[in-house]
Amino acid sequence: MSAVPGFVTGKKRTTLEVIRELFRTRGVLWILIRRDLKVRYADAVLGYVWSVLEPLLMGAIYWFVFTKIFERKVGGEPYIIFLLAAMLPWMWFSSGLTEGAKALRSQRRLVASTPLPRQIWVLRSVGAKGMEFLFSIPVFVIFILLFPPEINSNVWLVLLGVLIQLVLLLGIGFLLAPLMMLFRDLEPLIRVVTRMLFYASPVIYGINDIAQRGIPESLQSVYPWNPLAGVIECYRAGFFPGEVRWDAIAISAAMSLVVFVAGWVVFMKLESRVLKEI
Repeated sequence: MSAVPGFVTGKKRTTLEVIRELFRTRGVLWILIRRDLKVRYADAVLGYVWSVLEPLLMGAIYWFVFTKIFERKVGGEPYIIFLLAAMLPWMWFSSGLTEGAKALRSQRRLVASTPLPRQIWVLRSVGAKGMEFLFSIPVFVIFILLFPPEINSNVWLVLLGVLIQLVLLLGIGFLLAPLMMLFRDLEPLIRVVTRMLFYASPVIYGINDIAQRGIPESLQSVYPWNPLAGVIECYRAGFFPGEVRWDAIAISAAMSLVVFVAGWVVFMKLESRVLKEI
């Protein structure tokens, strides 16, 4: 890759300078995302279908278990739409978190040898997984046509959910990517926390189900502070009638911004140490 005008490898830069460099290299970022997707599906017969196959299979399993085996007392109707409205974003979150955390380590040679802002590797990892999520939307639309939900005026919240989730994932990526380089034991911990977070988030149940299951009020008040609770509420609100949990959405938006700023600060402070590790 050619040198980026105004970029000096190894020079410590301010936040404003990094933002300017990222804007100048936005074309390179798009090339990196496309390259990542092409490499991932180069030898796959079904191509991008693999990006939606896992959430579809998981959704089908949970649908079968909770509608055919057990008496379901959570979620909305149609339940398959209820599941997919959360399962597809969850797959973006899970894979985006994992790839974002490994963004520097997996590309350590390019990080050290190319004159690009190091934040671009987190943007590339999260962005590529975000593109896979966008690829899954047509499949979700097909299911909506097959199992029509009650679409309402809150459907625009889907776009807000995408924005909040993108900011959250970038913040987590900026936070974890340098830490992953410095502390190698972090990867198994991330896997465990991600699995726990799946059940602690309203994926197979709804956020309003928490209040209806007799859970102590102390836990009910804490639950909306899971940033994924508000994100998933955004994805579902337009397809299922009922009171929108604006409190959870507001908390998710605020926490995503806080995580993004904290992640950016940590990345900037640890960048020089990371380069020494590389």
